[in-house]
Parts: sequence; structure tokens; C-alpha cells
Amino acid sequence: MCGIAGFFQPGGLARDSHEMLRAMTEKIRRRGPDDEGFWLDEAAGIALGHRRLAIIDLSPAGHQPMVSHDGRFVLILNGEIYNYRELREQLDAADAPEWQGCSDTEVLLTAIARWGLETALTRATGMFAIALWDRRERTLSLARDRMGEKPLYYGWQGIGSNRTLLFASDLAALEACAHFDAQIDRDALALYMRHNFIPAPRSIFSGIGKVMPGCWLCFRADAEAPATGTYWDVLAQAGSPEQRFGGTPIEAVDALELTLGAAVKRQMVSDVPLGAFLSGGIDSSVIVALMQSQSSRPVKTFTIGFGETAYNEAGHAKEVAAHLGTDHTELYVTPDQALSVIPDLASFYTEPFADSSQVPTYLVSQLARRDVTVALSGDGGDELFGGYNRYSFSAKYWNIIRRVPQPVRAAAARAMIAVSPDRWEMVGQSLALGRFNSLGGKVHKGASLLAKRTADELYLGLISHFDDPSRYVLHSHEVDTFAGRNLRAIADLSQVERMMAVDSVHYLPDDILVKVDRAAMAVSLETRVPMLDPDVVNFAWSLPFGHKVTREETKWPLRQLLYRHVPRKLIDRPKMGFGIPVAQWLRGPLREWAEGLLEAKQMRTEGYFAVEPVQLLWQQHLSGRVDNGYRLWTILMFQAWLRR
Repeated sequence: MCGIAGFFQPGGLARDSHEMLRAMTEKIRRRGPDDEGFWLDEAAGIALGHRRLAIIDLSPAGHQPMVSHDGRFVLILNGEIYNYRELREQLDAADAPEWQGCSDTEVLLTAIARWGLETALTRATGMFAIALWDRRERTLSLARDRMGEKPLYYGWQGIGSNRTLLFASDLAALEACAHFDAQIDRDALALYMRHNFIPAPRSIFSGIGKVMPGCWLCFRADAEAPATGTYWDVLAQAGSPEQRFGGTPIEAVDALELTLGAAVKRQMVSDVPLGAFLSGGIDSSVIVALMQSQSSRPVKTFTIGFGETAYNEAGHAKEVAAHLGTDHTELYVTPDQALSVIPDLASFYTEPFADSSQVPTYLVSQLARRDVTVALSGDGGDELFGGYNRYSFSAKYWNIIRRVPQPVRAAAARAMIAVSPDRWEMVGQSLALGRFNSLGGKVHKGASLLAKRTADELYLGLISHFDDPSRYVLHSHEVDTFAGRNLRAIADLSQVERMMAVDSVHYLPDDILVKVDRAAMAVSLETRVPMLDPDVVNFAWSLPFGHKVTREETKWPLRQLLYRHVPRKLIDRPKMGFGIPVAQWLRGPLREWAEGLLEAKQMRTEGYFAVEPVQLLWQQHLSGRVDNGYRLWTILMFQAWLRR
């Protein structure tokens, strides 16, 4: 795990380029505290910077930027190539040059020099973002791993002779460059309001984008636009897997154990201490079970707990750890400890981001970093094996409402929304509907879903935090959430499978993986996600849907695999989220902080939000009649980022 940064200025580098590059890499020091490196060619106009978190080959032979044996290519890499040993054997069989060290970076660079960039990327298994300078062709290539585990931002800034392509692992590095002059993109802000994050390929800044997962771009000085290519597309895998699994459900569990077990084994390779996050849920428990089954010593596992029962799984994790025999560490976090993290979130997440589970994710990363430098996680299981409750809810809801003509549903929705949330709360109280907490908000949310024209529209509405972002973001026009994604590939899938596929290219890379990457990098911890190994992803999409989700259980093969290692009684319980009590804290210990960020005069001066609707959300929430906690958290995280 590392951080990369640099710029390409076709007119040639200025004299202060080295200082500017150093300023960029200094902003990502936490991504790589062990070493720094720079490579510049003033005449060609290229500057490459690297911060290293040493994981594989701790010697100076792993230093970056790294020049290929033939001198043609210069590479900077953030991430890990898990199958680098197999690739090295293949290169040795083809008479590879003499190796300088044992790093995965040298292997990938040699593979690129021997096979070409796209072939090397196709053969490599890992999580990575790279920048590759071709000294002969004078081209700069950027590429990102298949599932989007590692980030990579880029964009042209300036005009004429000052026109410069910036790129980096983190927006903070771009902002440190003197050529950076991007403005906040209000349309991207509207997308953020809908989702709590900004979907790729957009970023919060106009003209700055994100390299899409499984893609590469190649920039030339004499070309206006880059050449582009896709070397892997998860939607293509979902819509038309290379081979359909034809075995029985039990045979599917056997195959999953082999495939996922092999992925776990690959990702346990490290020259520094390694462990795993353990929540006690299905996904993390499966990963830890497979790790322990392949380890000669107890695996180090880490869990945080909360005093609030609704947010605490630490006890379950402790039982799983005891059964598996791991070296388990747990920390019960006080509200004050959790609250102390919140003011720093905007410096960890340098693009607006509002998944409140970012707080416990940071805390468990901080806990793990005391003992290990690498931690495996169980992310990806819900998207691949149908684990989210919203999948079944959405399908059932659509099958009910689609029988009613859409114009009738739309009229009913307008009537429901015409009654304010406060009035719905009064109705609920008069009818003694106390079991429906925040009735007004639920009625309005249900009404917005009722009017949807298609099942896909309904799912987008269900996962939206604001169904009307332009009401809140001034001078904004919301663009297509799924721009740049090949949704045609999944047109023939079932409704639930389309939701799973959409989440795999949307919610997973832009929320879940961003959350973990930024939180872990804030404490210089590398995280790895075995579920997202391409062999596991391909296998999951090859399974018939009935093998993954039954009438009784979601994630059926993962559950059955886990039961081979852990008693069912330790696992079978309702699914819990990994969050914090946002609603209560905003009315209590976070109230003063929130009021400072939502101060009307300052918001009008900033000019991004319509003040009156925001203030209404705040007053409704403070009254206790409506729970606007998560919607307010979205606004507050942007405000905190903006003030930073």
C-alpha cells in the first residue's frame, strides 16, 4: 500500500517542479510513511512521486519510482499484486532479465515491458492504481484495479503552455500542486446528496475525474483526449460469466471453499505483521476462518464495541474468535472517543463522504495498526451473494405496486407528500402508532418509491438519501448516477441480480471501498479484500441465483461454508449495521458542532445550499418528531469538508 502523485506538462517542467512534486507527496505521507521517491524528466514534462508503505520486499530494491530493466518504462504503484510470484515464474520461463529484488512492483513492471500494459494488467491479480511513463513513446498511462479498491484521481488544469495533467491517489495531493485551480462541481454535489458519496468517474471538482475500475487511459502530448481501454468489466462478468456453474448447491459450497480459500492464501503473503477485522458477521468470520485454517499460528483479529446495544457486535466477534482460536483484541469505544474522531474526518476523506460507519471503521483500523501493518476484511460478500435486506424488500415492493397503473400511483404519492412529515407524526400519535418511529419520514420515502416507473428506478430511489437533491443544492443539475457503466450487459438479469450488479460497480467501490481505504490509510494500515479476488467474483456470478439466495436465507453458500468452521448458533442472528447513533448524537453531544456548520448566514455566504430547506431538516430533527439524522450527516460532512 502506498500513495502516488505526479503531473505531465507537455510544454516542459518548470524549475520549481521538484518542490511542487514533493509538496504533493507530502500530502499523502500517511499512505506511505516508510519511504519517498521522485523521478522527473524536465524536457519530456513528466514528474512522478511516490510514498511507500513497505509490505513486500522491505529492502531498497522495492523503492519507487522504478525504472524497467531495459530503461524504457518508469512505474509508480499503489497497492499489491497478489500473484506476483506466479507472474515471476512465467517471466523466468521466458528468460526474464536478472531481478534486482523480490518486490511485486518489479514483477509487474517487467511484465509490462515484456507483454504490454493491457496483457500485464489482465494477468495480474491484485489491488492497485498505477502511473506508467513510456520514455520512448512519451506517453503516460494510468490504470486501476478491477473492482476499484485503490483510488486514482486525474484531470487537466490550466491552458496553453501551462496546461498540466495532474494525477494522484488523493485529492489533497492535487490541491497541493500550484497548477490546481478546479472549482466545486455543483452537479457532483447533487450526486453526493443522493448517495452520500460521489460516484466515479466524477469528483467534487470540475475537470477532475476518477479512473474507472478495470480501465486504463493513455495520454500523449499531441492528443486532446486520452486513448482508453477496459481490461475487465464486472458487469460483463455478471451478465455473461465465462462459465455457468452446473453443480448442486453443496458442490457450490465445496467450490467456494476452494476458490475463496485460494484467494485468502494469496492475500496472506506479507513481509510485515498481518491480521484481520472481525465483526462477528458472516463475511468477516468466513475470511478469518479460512485464514486460521491455513495458518500455523493464531491469526490476529480486531473488533471494536460500543455501549449502545443496537450498534455493538463485539460480543459475537469474541465468541467466533474464541471458537477459531485467534489472537483476538477488542476495544470498547466510549462515546467521547468516537466523537473525538468526527472533527478530523474531513482531513481523512478529502472528498465529501458521509457514510457514518466511517467512524467505527477508522477506530478499528487504528486499533489494528497497533499490532499489524496489513488487515484483511470481509467486504464484498453482500454484493456478490445477495446479502442486503433491501434486495428482497425492493423486489417484493415492486411486485405489489406494479399492478397499479403508474399515473394512479403518482397521484397517490403526490397526496401523501402534500402532508408534511410533522403532520404525519401527529396522525401517528393520534392513532397510537408509536411503533413506527419517524412515521413522517417513512411515509414520504414510501411515497417517492410509489411513483417510480420501473424496478430499476425504484431501487435507485430506495438507495437515495435525497430523492430531490436539486432542491437543496443551488444551481445544480443532477447527472446520470451510472454514467460510464455498461448497464446493457445486465439487462437480462433478474431484478435482484441487477441490484447486486449495480451495487458492485457503484455502492461497493464508491462507498464501501472508499470508506475502508481512507480510514485505514489515515493510520498507514493496508487493507485487503479476498472476496474481490477476480476468481471469487467470477465464481459468484457463475452461480444460479437460487444457489445464493433461498426463501429462508441470503448468502446461502457463504453461510454453509462458515458452518463448516463455526457453529451455526454463533452466527445465526439478524443482520446489523456498522454505524454510530447519528440521530441521538446530533440532538446531544454533536449539537453545537452541527449548529456551527449549519449557521444560516455562513451558508448563504458559501452559496452551495438552499438555506431554508436545510434549516427545516434541522428544526424537525431537533424537535424529536422526525429522524433526519442521516440526511443531516450528509450535509454536515460536506460543510466540514468545505470549511477544511
